Amino acid sequence: MRPLSFDPHALRKHLLRHKMATLPALKDVLGTTADLTVFRKLKLLDYLSSYTHRGRYYALRETARFDSAGLWSHEAVWFSRFGTLLATIESFVNPSPRGWFAHELADALHAEVQDPLHDLVRAGRLHRSEVAGRFLYTSADSRQARDQLRTRQTAQSVPLVADASALQVSPDELKTAILLFYSLLDEQQRRLFAGLESIKLGHGGDSILAEFLGLDPHTIARGRQQLLDQQVTTGRTRRSGGGRKLIEKKPPTSLP
Repeated sequence: MRPLSFDPHALRKHLLRHKMATLPALKDVLGTTADLTVFRKLKLLDYLSSYTHRGRYYALRETARFDSAGLWSHEAVWFSRFGTLLATIESFVNPSPRGWFAHELADALHAEVQDPLHDLVRAGRLHRSEVAGRFLYTSADSRQARDQLRTRQTAQSVPLVADASALQVSPDELKTAILLFYSLLDEQQRRLFAGLESIKLGHGGDSILAEFLGLDPHTIARGRQQLLDQQVTTGRTRRSGGGRKLIEKKPPTSLP
């Protein structure tokens, strides 16, 4: 029979070696059948519970290598700097400049979020508003939620704007102003402008800008590549003398 070992260092050594473990595995390490014994020892070690897989996995905080969003995964099991899935969702939604749709959160967190979002809204910890037929989840703070909603609504109609919370104009007015500015550019400038905005938008930017500006996506892709390759013609779009040749007009001859 395996001897009892209630030393928390036994848990630490196991978690350092394996990165994470389930409760049954940790009970086996300690030689106990009591869940409470394991949790008492884990508390001494500053541990994390996975926010995926129903919290069945445990790891040491010192082992986690959190990314810029505060997330870390090992063998497709996800942990969060913020703790539970509920706390992680709040930490994503509250500081966001334009809130989150459920499918966006699910993709970012690699987890099902519908039930947690429902619980957070019902508890008054988040707010939701309908945008384009879907629920947008925003901060429970009314002022922050209003800014997030406005930014998202603007982004839906004007994809060039990242944060519209401080704008004093409506999305329609902003869209009209941008399109007027765009119409004043020459051919190359339009292509480069669209290419730059596509770079800022990231994946799918060519298609989004093509619809907004009424351009061919290939034209935007060309402008984007010109900027990345630093192959931009300065000065006029066409060289002097390019295009249709000038025809010298003869003075009219007088009738006899």
